[in-house]
Amino acid sequence: MEQRPDRAGPVHGHVHPTLDDPVVAALSESVGGPMGTRSAGSRWWSPLRVLLLLTALCFAAGMVQKSGCYADTWASEDVRYSQMCYSDLPYLYTGRGMSELAWPYSEDEAVRSRFTVMEYPVGISYVAWAASWATHWAVGSPDLAERRSQEPGAFFGTDQGRQEVRAFVGLQAVAFGLLALLTVGLLAGVDRRRPWDAAAFAVSPMLALTGLINWDLLAVVLVAGALWAWSRDRPVLTGVLIGLGTATKLYPLFLLGGILIICVRRRKWLELGLVVAATAVAWVLANAPAYVTGSEPWGVFWSFNSERGADLGSLWLVAQQATGEAIAASTINDWSWAFFAAWCLGVLVVGLKAPSTPRLAQLAFLVVAGFLVVNKVYSPQYVLWLLPLAALARPRWRDQLIWQGSELIYFAAVWWYLGGFLAPAAGDQAGFYWAAILIRLAGEVYLVALVTRDVLRPAPPRSGETATESHGRTVADLPAPGLPASGR
Repeated sequence: MEQRPDRAGPVHGHVHPTLDDPVVAALSESVGGPMGTRSAGSRWWSPLRVLLLLTALCFAAGMVQKSGCYADTWASEDVRYSQMCYSDLPYLYTGRGMSELAWPYSEDEAVRSRFTVMEYPVGISYVAWAASWATHWAVGSPDLAERRSQEPGAFFGTDQGRQEVRAFVGLQAVAFGLLALLTVGLLAGVDRRRPWDAAAFAVSPMLALTGLINWDLLAVVLVAGALWAWSRDRPVLTGVLIGLGTATKLYPLFLLGGILIICVRRRKWLELGLVVAATAVAWVLANAPAYVTGSEPWGVFWSFNSERGADLGSLWLVAQQATGEAIAASTINDWSWAFFAAWCLGVLVVGLKAPSTPRLAQLAFLVVAGFLVVNKVYSPQYVLWLLPLAALARPRWRDQLIWQGSELIYFAAVWWYLGGFLAPAAGDQAGFYWAAILIRLAGEVYLVALVTRDVLRPAPPRSGETATESHGRTVADLPAPGLPASGR
């Protein structure tokens, strides 16, 4: 009988998941068991190609899941909530002037009297504006002069409006799919010995369900690129990607916290300076066109988020609805930033007290998770912020499934809540929605606790294995003394 290799040992130059993860190992029994030492493997089906195929299938499934709203052109409130296929893209196309190719940061009075300013960072605005040009090219360059003479709100329901909305969403869906493929490729390359860690992103149900809600995948791919660049000792490129990511969504900036801890531990002051400088330069250059052409519209993103009150998915919303007392936006701002500062201080202490230098994905996951826990809004698609970080920070399928299971519960609950399907007969607040918020946050805190334990109790390397190569395991993952690893 052929003896199996060590549970986390390398096969064909990389750690095979059937030898590294108990869940995958158990599932592999139905197809012959874990990878053996005499397996020839496949020259064509490399880990990267398999991951790309899985990502493509997963994202395609997400596009199919949105087909009900696509057929209805996102017009019916009942369809978008009952079938859980809502997306911001179609409404912003007509509501922010994209249907008339209006520059998002125009200060022209005619434009501003017709359309609300785009309330997103510049990276998203640029991409949405470029996509509107591609849409007009795809549908045959419609006459905008006639369109501008009509009420902007009426365009959404016209035949031409429906055609353009579908083209606008469809073109970006293809682009988002390519971004997802690029993301998984970058994640697979962070550690060449552990490409399969990226599978938790590639087949995530939350990638399929939330990838088309908004433009968050733009920031996700830049974060994956920053993780890849940092693993290749390219501090300038790391900073550039973080800066561009911050110009798209704020959260990529929090990667600097993890880099700070790593550089302090390793006394890499030059690398820290290069990353910070490159981040700042990239962010300024990305924002320059918007600021120069319209400083007031550019500032809307900042004022909108500052004045925003308790919103969907947040603990603040639960507290506000449960008590029946409105919480001022300024109060939420002060307390949420105070809580987040305390959370970051805790991550700093954990990172500096760890027996070995933590990985950037671990530290970044902890910081971003803390931001989401205390934030005033926790939209369904924000799970995408955590997906690539969680896949590398805690590459264990049991824990990934528990966490993403909690996200699935919330994903269903938020649409049912907005559709009025969770409203109790007495007409009071929807307690089921509050429970879904708490379950989601509990799943996230569960993963935070495990990653924190991994940082503070890293598994000792096996014979011939470096600390980096053992990064997927902790002391709690090791088999009991005297038992073979494959017997767990």
